[in-house]
Amino acid sequence: MLRRNQRFLTQMYVLSDLAVMLGLFLGAYWIKFHSGLLVYYNTVPLKTYLVWSTVYAFAAVLIGFYTSFYTPKRRKKFSHDLLKIFQVQTLSLLLLLSLLFITKEVHISREFLAIFFAFNLVGLGLYRYALKRTLTVLRRRGLNKRYVLILGAGSVGRSFHDQLSLYPDLGYEAYGFLDDFHEEHDAAVLRRYSGRPLAPIVGRLDELERLLADNPTIDEVILALPLEAHSKYGELIQTCEKAGVKTLIIPDYFDLLPAKPFFDNFAGMPLINIRDVPLDEMGNRIAKRTFDIVFSLTALIALSPVMLLIALGIKLTSPGPVLFRQERVGLNRRSFAMLKFRSMRVSTDADASRTWTVENDPRRTRFGTFLRSTSLDELPQFLNVLRGEMSVVGPRPERPFFVDQFREEIPRYMVKHHIRPGITGWAQTNGLRGDTSIDERIRHDLFYIENWSFFFDIRIIFKTVLKGLIHKNAY
Repeated sequence: MLRRNQRFLTQMYVLSDLAVMLGLFLGAYWIKFHSGLLVYYNTVPLKTYLVWSTVYAFAAVLIGFYTSFYTPKRRKKFSHDLLKIFQVQTLSLLLLLSLLFITKEVHISREFLAIFFAFNLVGLGLYRYALKRTLTVLRRRGLNKRYVLILGAGSVGRSFHDQLSLYPDLGYEAYGFLDDFHEEHDAAVLRRYSGRPLAPIVGRLDELERLLADNPTIDEVILALPLEAHSKYGELIQTCEKAGVKTLIIPDYFDLLPAKPFFDNFAGMPLINIRDVPLDEMGNRIAKRTFDIVFSLTALIALSPVMLLIALGIKLTSPGPVLFRQERVGLNRRSFAMLKFRSMRVSTDADASRTWTVENDPRRTRFGTFLRSTSLDELPQFLNVLRGEMSVVGPRPERPFFVDQFREEIPRYMVKHHIRPGITGWAQTNGLRGDTSIDERIRHDLFYIENWSFFFDIRIIFKTVLKGLIHKNAY
């Protein structure tokens, strides 16, 4: 079984990575010293380069073990591999540079190291992608399978079976169900899955030990029992561990949990933190805030001529102030005054705070229509970022009137206030602006909150710039 062969597979991964990096070393050495493409003065023999490149490769393997690069990744996306490759190779290069400094090896070409580093990023990425695609094809053809036994044929177990069947490239297949209510669940299964293949109910829960002993092909056991069966979990888990089979639990309340629940410890007791987000960590908050300040200052300085022209255009085309201040709800549900260039005729605060902007809004000025269609009216929000009320990237803030309305209508709407709101966000770059689905916006906002990373922010900013600020729903 794959479970028993995992150590062998890991060793194969390590040897393959070392072989690939050795091949990339030869390619980088040829490019630098023999291709004629680069000017060089080489006073160091090939043997010395080979020694240090070997140190680099072994360091990459050791760091890979430390960063869990060689753990099973059957359930992971390829983007996870790319991030790990970048992380491992960067740390390895920094370690190598430190060793070269300590040993006073000053004649090793830094240009060669840069080429070798770039080759490793691209080469290992392509090699891992080809390997993952090969495994996907094999799994779709029925090879390289892992078999799971599902304990519980109720709604939770059947939902898991449904989801499992949607991802054949993962290489998992349901061996069957164990359930104490054969007749009731058999009837439900027949009604729901008429004409569709379904793993059978192969016995009762008390037959688990015999079934695992007789069927060594079962790799994992999924506990998908209702809350009222909680008292049976201890015995079932003990049976699985006795047989050497991995056990995973799907809680009966799984629909209340985020995509990546976090297990915490409080007063010596394990807890499930249903809303742990990456930005709860101090280091991540400092990194994001530092980036916000640097990016906003740069944007305000670079765009100051444009902002002056916009201010002049507003003054010449309609009476009233240049900036429009509107109350919005931000971090930790606290209100703040969000700034915009005024794009509408002056109205009362009550009208502005309770009226939804619509297409061809009669309140807009002619110049304001241009500002809103190009999103240039949002530029003053970089001042909100500097004041700490907003971030460059995050969920868009809403007015208190609509927050009170949506919190009752949209599940988990208020979760967006766990982080600072943003000038742009994951929802906006996916076309969810203006009069679009609030449910879809919240779904994208929650995905962003639960999966935040510095590179995710960079991706959203690039996507905002590349797709342009003009959008059909920006009115």
